[in-house]
Amino acid sequence: MFGMKRREFVRLLGGAAAWPLTARAQQREKRATIGLLGSGTDAAQRNWTAAFVERLRELGWIEGRNLAIEYRWAEGRSERFAKLADELVRLNVDMIVTHNTPPTLAAKQATSAIPIVFATAGDPIGTGIVASLARPGGNITGLSSQSPDAAGKRLDFLREVVPGLRRVAMLTDVGNPFTKREIGEVQQAAGTLGLELVTIEIRRADDLDSALDATKLRTQAVYVPAVPLFFANRDRINSLALRARLPTMHLVREYVEAGGLMSYGPNWPDMWRRAADLVDKILRGAKTADIPVEQPTKFDLVFNLMTAKALGLTIPDKLLALADEVIE
Repeated sequence: MFGMKRREFVRLLGGAAAWPLTARAQQREKRATIGLLGSGTDAAQRNWTAAFVERLRELGWIEGRNLAIEYRWAEGRSERFAKLADELVRLNVDMIVTHNTPPTLAAKQATSAIPIVFATAGDPIGTGIVASLARPGGNITGLSSQSPDAAGKRLDFLREVVPGLRRVAMLTDVGNPFTKREIGEVQQAAGTLGLELVTIEIRRADDLDSALDATKLRTQAVYVPAVPLFFANRDRINSLALRARLPTMHLVREYVEAGGLMSYGPNWPDMWRRAADLVDKILRGAKTADIPVEQPTKFDLVFNLMTAKALGLTIPDKLLALADEVIE
């Protein structure tokens, strides 16, 4: 009897001795907090953030266990970026994740200490986000969505779909620092292809109705950059364009899901997954300044056949064969 009690005592004593070790191990596994500054809304960006969170999980970062994510959504309103970035800094998050140029610049302005990873940015050097792609320096790195020949390919695809294309309108967000660079790229590509480019300045969503008036534009198609203001209003843009019988070219598939005619550009869910890889490296001790800015590797060509039919257009078989996705 005494022997049994003694064994129980030893077992309990051993458990008591082990408990502090377990507790200390759990305390050592610090929970990381990421501040995610989104340019749109939770619903609109769910595909991208889901890809990001899924990849983090694969890398061992699990929400509710060793990871917390503070989401802040600007809902397409550029004036909110600075306030939301400051809010994340006050929360003392371990890292800020952004995408697109304006929120990334807002985060950079808000902190020079907290690491920042941008999932997409059009021209990170030209807009002053980083010093160089190879060695970004400071507290920021990420993925550039820039591709030198992408604008030319988009216009070339438009030319093959729209018979006799001569004049293209390009919506421009004057509040976006990347706009000037993007206009230059599209203008150069248009000149090479013998097309006339007309730029339409947009300052707020209310400008879209008059901007997409076919009578005023006297154009045959519209080129729509992927900026927060346009993404938040993509349904409205495509509805107005369809009413004006104007084919649209976009940079990412989400616009085509919303009724746009076609898109060609980087696969953003893939870029968000790759951003998660950069986040993992930094959370495990890598220096942000030493992590090179990466380039897009996966591009998607997407068509909306319902929109093509509504516009009386036929997508050539050779383009359908190249397409990564066809929405019917």
